[in-house]
Amino acid sequence: MTSEAGNAEASVRLLLLGGFRLVRHGEPVTVPRGLQRIVALIGLRPGATRAHLAGLLWPDAAEERALSSLRTALWRLRQEPACPLRTVGDTVRLDPRVQVDVDDLVRTAARVRDGGDPRLADAVLTAARHDLLPGWYDDWVLLERERLRQLRLHMLEHVARSHLDAGEHDEALQAALEAMGAEPLRETPHRLIVQIHLAEGNVYEALHAFYAYRDLVLRELQLEPSAAMSALLADILTPMRAARAPGPARRRPRPGHDGVISPRPTR
Repeated sequence: MTSEAGNAEASVRLLLLGGFRLVRHGEPVTVPRGLQRIVALIGLRPGATRAHLAGLLWPDAAEERALSSLRTALWRLRQEPACPLRTVGDTVRLDPRVQVDVDDLVRTAARVRDGGDPRLADAVLTAARHDLLPGWYDDWVLLERERLRQLRLHMLEHVARSHLDAGEHDEALQAALEAMGAEPLRETPHRLIVQIHLAEGNVYEALHAFYAYRDLVLRELQLEPSAAMSALLADILTPMRAARAPGPARRRPRPGHDGVISPRPTR
């Protein structure tokens, strides 16, 4: 691992969204490919024991062999002046000065969920458009990747709902559309889009969004939108469907002897 010399206390950033990058004092740090997995896993599992780390990194190896491989990797990392690791007893963690982009995402999601200003999420949502460590297929990476994908989707929905509640329809729509683009078959963002259009008084746009989603899930999943989504437009759809429904067949009045149509006599 090599890096430009600098202050030993300079801040270090570990970026895992979009690919592995380690940045120290604004300069990239070169980490050998074989050691990137160890640094990334420790960043995602702070305070994990050596046995836990070894089992995740070398799942097919015997425990003693996996622990031996981990000891060798940690020794190599400690030889580098920019090593961001600290070992305490049987646990391994990143140095406290290391900032991890995944931690930024998790903390911001919690603040937004608890009612914080949705604009706080802008920067981390931009970074989170990228998957965690793309091209890595370790089981622990796949699990964390899906967890963070779901976290981002929920945060986008919280942001959209917060803007909608504040009457900020444009910002709400942008967040909902981004969530929809990330997972087109997920109903929640489509439901939010319908609600936003209705709040703006755009009935046509709300109907268009509803039927576009209905066609999509019918085609892809052979499902109908949920009752909760249909209920958003019940006041509009119910009379429309009633007007299209065929009425009971009516008999034509019979003409009288003089050719004039007279009403059917009552009994």
